Amino acid sequence: MHTLRRSADRGHVAAGWLDSRHSFSFGHYHDPEWMGWGALRVINEDRVQPGGGFAPHRHANMEILSYVLSGALAHRDSGGGEGVLRPGEVQWMSAGHGIEHSEYNGSDAEPVHFLQIWIQPDRLNAEPAYQQRAFDPAARRGRWAVLASPEGEDGSIAIRQQAWLRGAQLGAGESLTWAMDPARRYWLHLASGQVNVARQRLAAGDAIGWAGEAGELHIAGVEGDDAPADLLLFDLPA
Repeated sequence: MHTLRRSADRGHVAAGWLDSRHSFSFGHYHDPEWMGWGALRVINEDRVQPGGGFAPHRHANMEILSYVLSGALAHRDSGGGEGVLRPGEVQWMSAGHGIEHSEYNGSDAEPVHFLQIWIQPDRLNAEPAYQQRAFDPAARRGRWAVLASPEGEDGSIAIRQQAWLRGAQLGAGESLTWAMDPARRYWLHLASGQVNVARQRLAAGDAIGWAGEAGELHIAGVEGDDAPADLLLFDLPA
């Protein structure tokens, strides 16, 4: 069995400079049925207008990943981490025992559209850390590429949890599979485009979760889309 999370059913926050959709409970949006998926605690899809952003604020004991779909995201933190994130790049901030950071639209003219992802770490009160890495979209076309993993395998970002984040881009007529381990849980988030999976048509912002499932997952691109679909697959502890 799978758990379907439609884009339109997510929490929604609009604040003029910000339009945000929450896959799981976050801030003023609270739904006891959607508190996370195992160690995956947050997927927020944010659109921030030019000049807008999140003023310095504090986090602790959370692995925070940012993934830009369009535009530029400027980051600065109290540990010295600083950078501008663009499409094709992944940013990691391990909040550890506590860190303050800010995020702003890095452009004066264009909005920034990005995902912010929180994963609970497997250790508490570690030293905060920061990293930003570019991933070639061509390396994800029609196949999985590791973006984050416990040991930084295949050039991915090393995170502090027994979790893997894999990305793929899938065009019309292309397909992918993944062999599910019943001792793990999975969350497939469609960042953009359309795909068919588990007898469902997924559109941008939709997601499906599996827990305790065995067998092969099949994902197929959809005819008629000009750009390939952008998929993120979270492989998480049970």
